[in-house]
Amino acid sequence: MKEQLLKLKTEALEQLKQCNDNADIEKVRVQYLGKKGELTVILRSMGSLSEEERPEMGKLANEVRAIIEEEIKQIKEKASHHESAAKLKTETLDITMPGRIPEIGRRHPLLKVKEELESVFMRMGYDVISGPEIETVANNFDDLNAPYDHPSRDWSDTFYIADDLILRTHTSPMEIRVMKEGKLPIRMVSTGRTFRFDDVDDTHSPMFHQMECLVVDKGVTMANLKDSIDQFVKELFGSDMKTRFRPHNFPFTEPSAEVDVSCPICMGKGCPSCHGTGWSMELLGCGMTHPNVLRNCGIDPEVYSGYAFGMGIDRVAMVKYGIPNIRLLFENDVRFLKQF
Repeated sequence: MKEQLLKLKTEALEQLKQCNDNADIEKVRVQYLGKKGELTVILRSMGSLSEEERPEMGKLANEVRAIIEEEIKQIKEKASHHESAAKLKTETLDITMPGRIPEIGRRHPLLKVKEELESVFMRMGYDVISGPEIETVANNFDDLNAPYDHPSRDWSDTFYIADDLILRTHTSPMEIRVMKEGKLPIRMVSTGRTFRFDDVDDTHSPMFHQMECLVVDKGVTMANLKDSIDQFVKELFGSDMKTRFRPHNFPFTEPSAEVDVSCPICMGKGCPSCHGTGWSMELLGCGMTHPNVLRNCGIDPEVYSGYAFGMGIDRVAMVKYGIPNIRLLFENDVRFLKQF
C-alpha cells in the first residue's frame, strides 16, 4: 500500500504540472481526492492491514493528501493570476478615446403647448380640471343637448366600450361634470386626450388633444366670450395676432361660432401656407352655453348664463410652430423633436 500511495502522489503532481486552467485542476482534484477518487479507494482497503501497519499507512495517506492539496492551491493561484492577466489584456480600455455624449431629450411641442395654455388661463383666473377619458353617453351626448339622431353618436364615428360607455369624443363632458357639482360661479378649463373615428390626414387623427373652457355666472355675454378668446390668442401667439369669428352650429351652444387666427407666417398678408387668405386653419369652436345644457345640469338659465369654447391642442401647436402635418406630432422622430 505504501508503494501505491507514493505512486499516486507522483502521478497526481505530474498531472497538476500539466494543467493550464482551473477546469483542468478541478478534474485532477476529483480524480485523486474526490469521494470516488483513487486515494479514497486506497483508504477503503486499509481494513485488510494489520493493526501495526494501519497507523503508519494512515499517516502516509494524510501526508500524500496534504501535499496534493497544497500543490493544487499553489497551481490554482498561478492559474487565476494568468487568467486575470489575460482577461485584463483583452478588456483593456483606451482611455484616450473620446466618450459617448448621451442624447438629451426634448419636451414634446404638444406638452409644451398644453402647459402653456393651462398657464395662460390660470393667469386669467380659470381653474384647471382633469377628468376621465372613458365617459358615459349621457355626459358626452345627452346632457350636452346632442340630438339622438346626430351622426356623432354612430358606432362609425365614436369608439363604444358598451352601450352606455365610450371613449370621449371631446373634453366637453367635463363641463357637465363641473356644472352638476352645483358650485357657482364656474370658471374652468380642462385638457386631455379625445378619440374619434377620423381618417388620418394632414389635420386629423383618431386620437387628439383638446382643451375645454367653461364660464357660468350671472350676466355673462357674447362680448365676454370674444374678449376672453382675443386675450388668450394674443397671450399665446403674440399681440399682432387677429381673430375672425364665423357663424356655426353646435348642439351645446347658441349662438355658436368658429374662430380662425391670422396666419403666423405671413401675419395676414397672404402666403402659400395659408393659400393666400391671410388666415390660418380653424382654431376653435365656441358659443354661449345652450339653455338646455344648463337645465340638464340643474342650473336656471333665467338666472345664469355662460359661454364655452373648445380647441384642439394639436392644432394650436401646429399654428404656433408652423407644423404642416399632424402626423409629425405622433411619429416621435427625434429629428423633428430636436427643433423644439
